Amino acid sequence: MEVEIWSDVMCPFCYIGKRKFEAALAQFPHAEKVEVTWKSFQLNPDMPTDPGKNIHQYLAEVKGWSLEQAREMNDRVTDMARQVGLTYHFDRAVVANSFDAHRLLQLAKRHGLGDALEERLFRAYFTEGKNTADPTTLLELGQEIGLDADEIRTMLAGDQYADAVERDIYESRQIGVRGVPFFVFDRKYAVSGAQESAWFLQVLEKSFAEWQDALPQVTLDNPDGDSCTVDGDCG
Repeated sequence: MEVEIWSDVMCPFCYIGKRKFEAALAQFPHAEKVEVTWKSFQLNPDMPTDPGKNIHQYLAEVKGWSLEQAREMNDRVTDMARQVGLTYHFDRAVVANSFDAHRLLQLAKRHGLGDALEERLFRAYFTEGKNTADPTTLLELGQEIGLDADEIRTMLAGDQYADAVERDIYESRQIGVRGVPFFVFDRKYAVSGAQESAWFLQVLEKSFAEWQDALPQVTLDNPDGDSCTVDGDCG
């Protein structure tokens, strides 16, 4: 069963939601049958990358708040992150457009490393204060999770996977995504936001039961005939 998660690298609740969902998945007895697919979403596609500005300053400007108000809000989010074992350093977080990070995510997904890259991008952005729009940084992060350096360089030098990012964003509009994180279970049930793990677990159980019931059922209506087994026994 597939669980699709729309998120953005710069979304603090997406990282928190990831941890809460993972906690639910750890309690789910059929976790090995759940495939998690990360989907691209940009909260602010027009955001200019500005390494000289931190998120406090950016929020104050965009929201019309004072710098103190921005810090207070981010302090509250930092406390929420701490409750699920995450360390946020908003003073270090670099204002960065996330489009190239999403292109790298699409490359990582092709190699089955989408979840590993999503985790690495979140930590780089919220904990380490790395510029996640910088090509050198993206090259380093991609290599850390096992992507080929030449493949990353080729991707960053052109527009590869831009269409895949846009397709994810277009798809999000079609299913009514208005904010992230946004979780879709088996294309039937959606959970919006960083909900509590108990709620994620409940939706996992419900959607999995229905997914399993919908699988083709084969009934053997005659005695076993001569056959070879998967272990090579043809006796």
